[in-house]
Amino acid sequence: MQPVLPLPRLDALRSGAHRLSGLGDAALADACGVHIFFTTREGGVSEGAYGTLNLGSHVGDDPACVQENRRILMEALGAAGMPLVMPNQVHGDALVVICDGDPAGIEAAQAAAAAGADGILVGVPDVAALLCFADCVPVVIVSPTGRFAVVHAGWRGVMAEVAPRALRELAALDGLEGDAADPAGCNVYIGPHICPSCFQTGEDVATGFAGRFGAGCVPDARHVDLQAALAASLVRAGASPDRIASAGACTRCQSERFFSYRASGGVCGRQGAIAFRKAG
Repeated sequence: MQPVLPLPRLDALRSGAHRLSGLGDAALADACGVHIFFTTREGGVSEGAYGTLNLGSHVGDDPACVQENRRILMEALGAAGMPLVMPNQVHGDALVVICDGDPAGIEAAQAAAAAGADGILVGVPDVAALLCFADCVPVVIVSPTGRFAVVHAGWRGVMAEVAPRALRELAALDGLEGDAADPAGCNVYIGPHICPSCFQTGEDVATGFAGRFGAGCVPDARHVDLQAALAASLVRAGASPDRIASAGACTRCQSERFFSYRASGGVCGRQGAIAFRKAG
């Protein structure tokens, strides 16, 4: 019988010798073995606009610093040497599913992710998924079975309903593996992202959000509440409202703590959302 997950929460955590600051749910790991962590910009070796824990390799930072930052992160979380799958994020709804943990399967997943994806579903232990953000919405979805998804949802991704798709596919994967397929039993974690007051957009985008997700996600004609739209779409896909937890932090308002594309004028590093499950 699979466990019932504790209700999700995101608490401030510090991990490892570098004492990386971030947000996670310690009770989740105790219940099903899945470790999740949303990083801040603190604790790495990058400098300037990328200071200090930049995890993105596509933003102009020194590649050696990015690799060292990723090594620091994995070591701090107790996952040093674990295979890491990182997608080339394209603001779409493509997902990569990992059900084969042998080297060939992991290599195939890494290649598929590099070809372009905005979500990674992991059904095996000892494989980590890491996605990068700077204002877009990071989402981690965890099944009681220990399978999980990490999803990148910018406004285009929210409109494309990439997170609900990941929730449905995660439940379907549970069913295929002989476990109970129940989206309502999954925990959903929404990490730091740009808040409605800071996310000004065109009237056409706001109108599109109101039409798809309801007027509650559009405070006015030029602003959109990405979290409200995301939550509405997840509940429609079967998630329980009680099992959706938010960091409650705006990347632009707290740009000293998080990387923010809008606050920086477009030149900045990327924080990460990472999840993994250790064997045994």
